[in-house]
Amino acid sequence: MKFICIGRNYLEHAKEMGKSITKDPIFFLKPDTSLIAKNQPFFMPDFSKNIHYEVELVYKIKKVGKSIDTAFSKDYYDKVGLGIDFTARDLQTKCKTNGNPWEIAKSFDQSALVSEHFFDINSIKDLNFSLLKNGETVQKGNANEMVFNIDQIISFVSKFITLKIGDLIFTGTPSGVGSVKIGDKLEGFINDTRVFSLNIK
Repeated sequence: MKFICIGRNYLEHAKEMGKSITKDPIFFLKPDTSLIAKNQPFFMPDFSKNIHYEVELVYKIKKVGKSIDTAFSKDYYDKVGLGIDFTARDLQTKCKTNGNPWEIAKSFDQSALVSEHFFDINSIKDLNFSLLKNGETVQKGNANEMVFNIDQIISFVSKFITLKIGDLIFTGTPSGVGSVKIGDKLEGFINDTRVFSLNIK
């Protein structure tokens, strides 16, 4: 299993980061060791002073595929959940300034949360999602706001990387990203259903 993460896929988030929208999707990978174990908190790492949350819709791949045409992308997924892409923003900024890759800021252990519950994609008419921090909404979005939809993402990524059963695609975050500290609580919702709750320690 691998985590495929899409960057700058919501216009307002790109603006808040001072970036422009690209012609093609931007993607990077997280290793399986980045997954936060079931019922475990997120432990603040000692190598960063500025960890940010980024809530994202997560689609689960259901069959192997390579060089998939957009018209057939729907055959490769049927479930959607919610996740958090944790980012060491201070390390990412340093890497970008130095012109270096920034996996160190995105792919560290426990940098990915994935909801246990996944919805059947055909059962959801309007795919809204949101993130609450200590009971207050900090991020909200809708699948229709993505610059590149999941079908386009699957087609593009599969030109370069073979998709396998169980792979998870994080589809980018809307505006409102921010930092976490010890004692915070994050809750993720798809429509009105809470799909995860995470304590920061």
